[in-house]
Amino acid sequence: MKERKMYGRRWMAAMCVIGLLCLVGGCKEKRGELKRIWYNGSYNRDFNDLNDLHLKEAKRIGIQPATSREEVEKIKEEMEEIQTNDYYEVEKLTHSIPYLVPSAARLLEDIGRNFQDSLCHLNASLYKIKVTSVTRTIEDVKKLGKRNLNASRNSAHRYGTTFDVSWARYTKVDESDTLNIDKERLKMVLAMVLRDLKREERCYVKHERKQGCFHITVREKKSDS
Repeated sequence: MKERKMYGRRWMAAMCVIGLLCLVGGCKEKRGELKRIWYNGSYNRDFNDLNDLHLKEAKRIGIQPATSREEVEKIKEEMEEIQTNDYYEVEKLTHSIPYLVPSAARLLEDIGRNFQDSLCHLNASLYKIKVTSVTRTIEDVKKLGKRNLNASRNSAHRYGTTFDVSWARYTKVDESDTLNIDKERLKMVLAMVLRDLKREERCYVKHERKQGCFHITVREKKSDS
């Protein structure tokens, strides 16, 4: 009887150790077969919110545009700094600063989280989306206009409500994962995420072909008061 009790205690102790190893990542759940990734829509038709829509919402809920980087320092308290994290990567910004109004910062994180949740559901490898442009000063917009003729002087990026996410570049979370997903299929997954958020009226989205990005402006419901 004593031997049985001793064996039982040892077995329970062993199970506790195994459980602890699983909690800290020692055990990995086996991934199923990769599901078919397909976007049953049109990027240009589904994401064709024109600048007037972006601009109207940006003016309604955004900051007062800053003329210069020095002037931005006075209004940073109205915004949140966005930094590379588990869900997205902020690329090196040359014509914008990594600050957004709180609702836009939440939207960006939700896009990155939903993107990874969708990849997980599809049994795919995990990737991060890449943020390529955020809030611009009036001076930034002018400088960018000299290099990029498609850049609008009347840009929604000036209001802290708008950001660009690349549909051509992604960062793989675990390089040791041997399953690679090509950028075309990753774009399809990102498009599905954005389409859902558009339908929830959380954002306006424009598919930018030449710039290789989705141009996104957060939306906020109007208060009843």
